Amino acid sequence: MSDASTPETPAAEAEVQTSAIPREELARLSDDIISALKTVYDPEIPSDIYELGLIYKIDIEDDRMVKIQMTLTAPGCPVAGEMPGWVENAVNTVEGISGVDVSMTFDPPWTPDRMSEEAQVAVGWY
Repeated sequence: MSDASTPETPAAEAEVQTSAIPREELARLSDDIISALKTVYDPEIPSDIYELGLIYKIDIEDDRMVKIQMTLTAPGCPVAGEMPGWVENAVNTVEGISGVDVSMTFDPPWTPDRMSEEAQVAVGWY
């Protein structure tokens, strides 16, 4: 087995190998969390928050606590106070997690180039 610091081992794979959660379960949890995030929509843009690029980071800790760092399209977004709760509620439906902690950041600020091609099509930018 190669050392995590060797060039042959991608950083993401090395990170997965150090988790106490079995690789298959971690992959399922990740997929289910992303699916849950895709049920949350920005009320002003016809696309989900994941495809919009509002999710900056998802961490699944060894105790299955999910930590999500996200942003909004603008700091003055009318749903700024509600969106973290929507995200927490959606992700809390994922089987096998122990809880969800959502934090907001505006650094770096969101820009439209974070949007997926799917989101660009949905808003008519593609």
